[in-house]
Amino acid sequence: MNLSRKLFAELLGTALLLAVVIGSGVMAERLSGGNVAIALLANTLATVGGLYILIEVFGPVSGAHFNPAVSVVMAWRGELPAGALLPYIAVQLIGAMLGAWLVHAMFDMTILQFSTKLRAGTGQWIAEGVATFGLLLVILRAPSARVAAMVAAYIGAAYWFTASTSFANPAAVFGRMFSDSFAGIAPSSALGFVVAELVGAAVAVGVHHLLAAAQAATTTPAATGEARHV
Repeated sequence: MNLSRKLFAELLGTALLLAVVIGSGVMAERLSGGNVAIALLANTLATVGGLYILIEVFGPVSGAHFNPAVSVVMAWRGELPAGALLPYIAVQLIGAMLGAWLVHAMFDMTILQFSTKLRAGTGQWIAEGVATFGLLLVILRAPSARVAAMVAAYIGAAYWFTASTSFANPAAVFGRMFSDSFAGIAPSSALGFVVAELVGAAVAVGVHHLLAAAQAATTTPAATGEARHV
């Protein structure tokens, strides 16, 4: 398939993903009456639904990465051509920023802004590593027909069990820097999140290989033959 079409799908998909994440955060904050738990719940539900749909829609075109960490892993595995990696990352970052600006336009907010929401500290960084580790492990190990549902479900859970509310995506960090809203992150906090996410992704690849090796070792020829005759 033409690379330009894949890049357009990644740009549009990432923009829409960030619009869902940031826009639902803005709406939730406005309607929740100051109840942060209700706002996070609304943000979670919108993100789960939006992410599932976007993966289903754009997956057949570009793989629906929407995430530089995912693209790096897929390039390392040979599932994304090496020459497409940097263009993928570039359009993901641009799309994330455009998604934030789209939300601001929809909600009559100042288009150009930067977040002042500090998200830093060891707990936050560990949380981002865990969130990204889980996301990549799900992507690598989920049956292809169930990737969208499993990824969306995992991210929804991670919104609540991680201290960082699970960005798990360097492009999301980049886009959310440009929105001083419920879902934002201050630029000064961004580097720590991105480093933690990349570490989490690398650990997920290693764990996936260990699990795959263990799985292969337990699938002996004899066992395979017995299963065939059942």
